[in-house]
Amino acid sequence: MAGGNGGGGTAWAAPGPGPTSVAGLTVEHRTNPLGVDAARPRFGWRTVSAVRGRRQTAYRVLVATSPDRLAADRADVWDSGRVTSPDSVAVRCAGRPLRPSTRYHWTVTVWDEHDRAVPAAPPAHFETGLLSTDGTTGWDGARWITMAGKEPNSAGAPLLRHETALKHGQVVQARLYVSALGVYDAYVNGHRVAVPHGHGTTLELLAPGWTNYDSTVNYLTYDVTDLVAGRPRLTLAAVLGNGWYNGRISENSAYRPATGNRLALKAKLLIRYADGSRQTVVTTPGDTWRATDTGPHRADDLYDGQTYDARKELPGWTENGFEDSAWAGVEEHDHTTDFPETKLVACPADSARLVPEWDRTPHSVTVCTGVTGQDDSPGGKGRVVVDASRTVTDPAEAATATVTLHPGDTAVIDLGQNMVGVPRYTVRGPAGAEVTFRPGEMLNDDSEGADGPVGSVYRANLRSAQATSRYVLKGDPDGETHQDSLTFYGFRYLSVTATDTVTLTGLTGRVATSALRDIGTVTTDDPQVNQLISNVRWGQRGNYLWVPTDCPQRDERCGWTGDTQLFSNTGLYNTDAVAFLSHFQDTLIDSQRGYGADGAQFTWIAPGARYNQPVPASGWADCGVVVPWTVWQMSGDTTIIDRSWTAMTTYLDWIRARTGDTYAGQGAVFGDWLAFQVTSTQLISDVYYGHSARLMADMARATGRAAEARDYDELFTRIKSAFVAKYLSTEGGTLTVRSSLGDPPPWTPGDDAGKPEDNSQTALLWALKLGLYDTEAQRRQLVTLLADNIRNDAAHQAAHPDSTRVRYAQNTLSVGFLGVNVIAPVLTDEGRADLAYALLHQNAMPSWLYSVDNGATTVWERWNSYSVEDGFGPVDMNSFNHYSYGAIMEWMYEGMAGIAKDPRHPGFRHFFLRPHLDPIGGIRHVAASHLSPYGQIVSEWTAKDGRLTYRAVVPANSTATLRLPTADPDTVREGRSPLARAEGVEYLGFADGTASYRLPSGRYVVTSVLA
Repeated sequence: MAGGNGGGGTAWAAPGPGPTSVAGLTVEHRTNPLGVDAARPRFGWRTVSAVRGRRQTAYRVLVATSPDRLAADRADVWDSGRVTSPDSVAVRCAGRPLRPSTRYHWTVTVWDEHDRAVPAAPPAHFETGLLSTDGTTGWDGARWITMAGKEPNSAGAPLLRHETALKHGQVVQARLYVSALGVYDAYVNGHRVAVPHGHGTTLELLAPGWTNYDSTVNYLTYDVTDLVAGRPRLTLAAVLGNGWYNGRISENSAYRPATGNRLALKAKLLIRYADGSRQTVVTTPGDTWRATDTGPHRADDLYDGQTYDARKELPGWTENGFEDSAWAGVEEHDHTTDFPETKLVACPADSARLVPEWDRTPHSVTVCTGVTGQDDSPGGKGRVVVDASRTVTDPAEAATATVTLHPGDTAVIDLGQNMVGVPRYTVRGPAGAEVTFRPGEMLNDDSEGADGPVGSVYRANLRSAQATSRYVLKGDPDGETHQDSLTFYGFRYLSVTATDTVTLTGLTGRVATSALRDIGTVTTDDPQVNQLISNVRWGQRGNYLWVPTDCPQRDERCGWTGDTQLFSNTGLYNTDAVAFLSHFQDTLIDSQRGYGADGAQFTWIAPGARYNQPVPASGWADCGVVVPWTVWQMSGDTTIIDRSWTAMTTYLDWIRARTGDTYAGQGAVFGDWLAFQVTSTQLISDVYYGHSARLMADMARATGRAAEARDYDELFTRIKSAFVAKYLSTEGGTLTVRSSLGDPPPWTPGDDAGKPEDNSQTALLWALKLGLYDTEAQRRQLVTLLADNIRNDAAHQAAHPDSTRVRYAQNTLSVGFLGVNVIAPVLTDEGRADLAYALLHQNAMPSWLYSVDNGATTVWERWNSYSVEDGFGPVDMNSFNHYSYGAIMEWMYEGMAGIAKDPRHPGFRHFFLRPHLDPIGGIRHVAASHLSPYGQIVSEWTAKDGRLTYRAVVPANSTATLRLPTADPDTVREGRSPLARAEGVEYLGFADGTASYRLPSGRYVVTSVLA
């Protein structure tokens, strides 16, 4: 088996009774990673114990070049000695300088509160990469090579191979370091290189991912020992695809000329023998590497799909002994000459991989033989004619159905879940028959926006993306199995046609994602809310693909920074994404320098892509500040702050230079994107300026930058004063937030943003979130205005006849992207959790459950992307997998379930357990968990018959403040005893129907009587 970058899942089951142990060892926030390029890697671990009050008081880290040295306490790399500290997050290695391409083993011993040593954790390991960024050091002469004579965008993917003899001797280790300008499938001795996953392996998709190739290229590291050992010869081979480097997606980037890019490979295979000798195989120009573009991969594009002609397969070309003398040679690619400052660095995060446990099998297979009813259909498109004899509607049967298609037939396959990845299938038929797969997210209805007959696959929202997979059969009577590897699709449905009679079997939707490990979950007793939670999770899986994208299906798929920042907290609650978002922050800093206005503004897309422009865009550009703050808060690791500090201060200084003593924001070209109630773009910009200033002050304090913290506190104070003076009106004794003061977003789908309105939901929310008012009376008035807007009753509509709110029901949303992650938390913080729940339960448009009621399995871009009554929303911006509105899940963790971080103690060293019950009674049970850096946190409540049953787990080495609703604190009991008297528990008081306690680590089951 081949190995890869990171591997290994993270167990997060609740700790059971038993001895204290140390678990969850990570290096650079990954488990047993390969290719670590950090000179001083960060170690992390968790103390696992069901013992109440268990905490770490000291630790000792050992790092060695072999496991036996750890066992003998003879660590030859680093022995930290006993360090009196509770720290177990981002503990930096401080030993001998690390050597490149070296495996290190490590363990940690901790001491508990009684000064008893906890047995050392089972040894973990990590492996350094090449510990260089110049693309030369450590690469042993490896060069960027490209197929000689091949023009950009000419037909056929380049196939490259090199065969050589191995030295005599026992191979003990083989490592492959590989990168591409484009994307690659790598092979060693006839086997596709795979990566560890669970108890087996899986394949990556589109390695080495997407960066700004004019400034940074990633390489990946693989353990290929078992593919090399025991063989006299070695063949290293690769298929190159266009990927992002030479796709339309990279138009408007410095590295992609109008004529296109030639693809290139750079690789080093390092082999170590038992006698201590080494052998390297590297990519070099000349005739020892051979290349051809005559193979089966005929065309590939991220937007348009892939064409694979199995008749052109070259059996054995990745194996030893293949005759390649007729192939072309290779030559050096000019990337190093064109971009001499480009860094070649080890990918510091998980790659995108196919995850077998999330594979989807068909829920139904419908065979259509034509179209009928055009004359009497409203849209004139008719409906498909279904062949009932070949149609399978039972999911159990459809999962394994065999379908025969004739020319003129169309099979419509429903996988039951909107997903991201590639279809895998087996097909039998004559040589030369072409099978075409056209993916889509929805089926056509009979509405005006449909693009085909009822029951066919809707694809208008793909815009210019062709998103088509074509397979030409070679005629194998035993069947031919295929899945694309040089592109990806966003789809629930597949439309399948063939030019000749073929039989299709074993179709599976294969899920690709970089969000590999779920570490959080929320469930309720409300099926509709649970479906919404599932939709959020599937949207994150689909859009966390190398970079956090906006959508996976149309001609976009870019790293939109507004979407990234507003969803980042939800993303980190759901999945192990610290390394992923930290890596994206590095890419964003690259984009700032190369593509941002004046080299200072964070861009609205990263990496640089076809839609990027250096135009002020508050809320998007602020991603460069919000993501570091959020990653720090969720992980407890300040590294991302220090690495981003210069870029963040450059950005804030740039705004100050533009707007001076007005303390106004830079401008906000997107405003509150896709909101139904428009807020002026300048107000949006001003509040985000204040938001970033306040976050900067927090981060400055956390990293010992006291003077900078005072400066940013002062900046926020001045922004607040300017905001209050400009936007808060008390004319006539009535408080008004003048969110109509300014222009609507200049860029709006359909070029019709509407007019900005005073007291918009988003404006009121941000004023409350940032405290942009002078008195408590004003705060109360702002809450009332917000409540009135949300309730939107007849009196409110009568008082505001020109507002867009008159068109919508009571208790509906009118926020867009920049209000959606703020509304429920602010309402809850202001004592109006009842309104947060009212919004959650609402299924009239605009609401979260509106999409659920209309069949969504992922979150939509628009509140009204589709409805059974009205059909499809505007096609120019109508993604059915667009996770931004899924940011409500942050509140589900923190407000509904009650697992809430304490900003003063990042990383959940101390946190809050503050469940908010549903006053409407629609939800009576909530269970949530999150694997924090210190262990699994659990918060679960059931409200029934006037009683509350609450279960919690506080991980070892952390503490929590519990705020529990009750009619009387004397009724809050653990078993038969008052919780206030429980071991280690400190009673903090009772106010406003809430009893508060400080809890040491441990497991709790508590009951109380409700009012």
